[in-house]
Amino acid sequence: MIPKVTQEIIDLGDGRTITIETGKLAKQADGSVVVRMGDAMLLATAVSARTANPGIDFLPLTVDYREKFAAAGRFPGGFFKREARPSDQEILTMRLVDRVLRPLFPDDYHAETQIMIQLMSHDDNVMPDALTGLAASAALAVSDIPFYNLISEVRVGRVNGKLIINPSREELEQSDIDMMIGASKDSVCMVEGEMKEISEAEMVEAIKFAHEAIKLQIEAQEKLRAAIGTPAYREYEPEKEDEAVYAKVKAAAYDKYYAIAQEASAKSERGEKFAIVKEEVKALYSEEEYAENADLAELVSKYNYKVQKTAVRNVILEKGIRLDGRKTTEIRPIWCEVDYLPSAHGSAVFTRGETQALATVTLGTSREANVIDLPSEQGEERFYLHYNFPPFSTGEAKPLRGTSRREVGHGNLAQRALKNMIPADCPYTIRIVSEVLESNGSSSMATVCSGTLALMDAGVQMVKPVSGIAMGLITDGEKFAVLSDILGDEDHLGDMDFKVTGTADGITACQMDIKIEGLRYDIMEQALEQARDGRLHILGKITETIAQPNATVKAKAPKIVKFSIPKDFIGAIIGPGGKNIQGLQADTETTIVITEVGDFGEIEILGTKQEGMDKAFATIQNQVFAPVEGETYKVKVTKVLDFGAVVEFVPGKDSLLHVSEWDWKRIEKISDFVKEGDELEVKYLGLDPKTRKPKVSRKALLPRPPREDKKPENKENKDNPQG
Repeated sequence: MIPKVTQEIIDLGDGRTITIETGKLAKQADGSVVVRMGDAMLLATAVSARTANPGIDFLPLTVDYREKFAAAGRFPGGFFKREARPSDQEILTMRLVDRVLRPLFPDDYHAETQIMIQLMSHDDNVMPDALTGLAASAALAVSDIPFYNLISEVRVGRVNGKLIINPSREELEQSDIDMMIGASKDSVCMVEGEMKEISEAEMVEAIKFAHEAIKLQIEAQEKLRAAIGTPAYREYEPEKEDEAVYAKVKAAAYDKYYAIAQEASAKSERGEKFAIVKEEVKALYSEEEYAENADLAELVSKYNYKVQKTAVRNVILEKGIRLDGRKTTEIRPIWCEVDYLPSAHGSAVFTRGETQALATVTLGTSREANVIDLPSEQGEERFYLHYNFPPFSTGEAKPLRGTSRREVGHGNLAQRALKNMIPADCPYTIRIVSEVLESNGSSSMATVCSGTLALMDAGVQMVKPVSGIAMGLITDGEKFAVLSDILGDEDHLGDMDFKVTGTADGITACQMDIKIEGLRYDIMEQALEQARDGRLHILGKITETIAQPNATVKAKAPKIVKFSIPKDFIGAIIGPGGKNIQGLQADTETTIVITEVGDFGEIEILGTKQEGMDKAFATIQNQVFAPVEGETYKVKVTKVLDFGAVVEFVPGKDSLLHVSEWDWKRIEKISDFVKEGDELEVKYLGLDPKTRKPKVSRKALLPRPPREDKKPENKENKDNPQG
């Protein structure tokens, strides 16, 4: 039976289109679509369990994105020829989709839900991550899963002042904006990206431009849903409610939580007081009552959290007082220190309130570049940042299960914040590692600040220093408060987490997650302006600690020299089985990297001892030395012979200065004029046509004497000498 295929086309207005179709593939999934742009094709499926597991009070949502190597006609790299664990880039794409979808599911929907997206066909002119949000939402749209508020995501670039939706990779390289925006029809839900020092107004303009494009993509999903018959949303068992229990919990706990919230206490002290109230709430009911009502414990816990959240938010909205006593625009105390670790190439500690990050910088050659090998992208990163968030940073003991998605995401944000401030001519590969040692609000922004300090400490000549701040929002729909430098509790209980990084002159990166529907643009604009003030305040603390990058790298850090040689010499420098280059590295205590680029070999010499680097550089230069015919060279006499002197251009490259080339006048022995060790200038005459050996001349540099004309003999005078 031929399947019935339903299709919708989205016109991007510049000759490009995006097609969404359903009905052909993966029909046993609750919803499935194929999204196509150019030759890029993604399959997205959505499946959700019919019932929630007992005791689950959250949405167990999994978003999985994979790029199949066959999509680009490639084999997986390495020994194991099968796609394995997801790459960092795939994880980042999963997070982009998850962060938009999760807040828009019904609050009481707790059934296991899985969205799977895979790149089935790749197009070099299409970046597939920009299509994943549309694909995920469209798969939900054609299903009966209760996802009522459809979304989409687009990438925005700006080339020569013109904003572009879903630019190609080539266009993105010329763009000063690379932002992913996720939104519903009514409001923006997620923003993430990097910029080259744009203003707050320019950022809002780009977001609004993206939102208009997203609305068209959502309309296409609505048409697709209608075209297949608008499936009825499945019924599910809602959360149990009991107004009497809620009233009792609120009466017992609200005032206590309100009082604690306005006491201006530290995280640990506040946590202990909240815990005491929570125990008092649990004690409102007896063991017998809990035994008789299986849902009672869950209801009490849920209502206790609801009351606590309401009390904390009301203190902020009504009194303008935050949990630690600060005003809404106030930044926590900051202290910084550079050169903390004696053996690191660069290091810094940045502490803001109860959040602390220790950053290290390591400098290396191109050999240490981070290799990207994906179906949709191949290349190298010469600047990269790794972020670690150990459980002790929040006073917890948890099992370590490798790098988390959160660590990948936060590290990527900090990397994007800093990377455009690394000078283009920086010769090093740079790795930053941020160890979060304490966390109570925005450790990723502390990573940006400690990363800036460590780079400057390492002697990396940053274009400008970068700082970052996390903004929060509390709103009841009418009143609102924008919070600068949020705490962990304010992030957890608030309605927005908006991280902004930048220099004194503009924004370099951002990440925004909205937890409510209908965020107004005027609130976003206020948050950006308030963030700018906070960012500049933090930047001042950074420059007080270290005003500008150190002029040179540290004694224990490697220096690097880069130069090019004709590629014909690469083999001789490396030697059979690498014998020559390995011996040179051992002899000079350096690391030497040779990369063939076109007709040249790019040489990098890395070392901590200048003497060894100079020796390695001179040795390679000597090996590739070739005199140019007609040029003058200063040479050294290494041997004196009867018929001439052996002269050396550089060690290993010599020539014979024949006695006839010493002077215009005839000399018998060159040893009468020169001895071993003498230095003199000669002109290179090229290869001798007979011997095919280099020929040099000293006399060619001397003025040629005038030729003497012979007088004709007088026969008469000869016969008569006396005349």
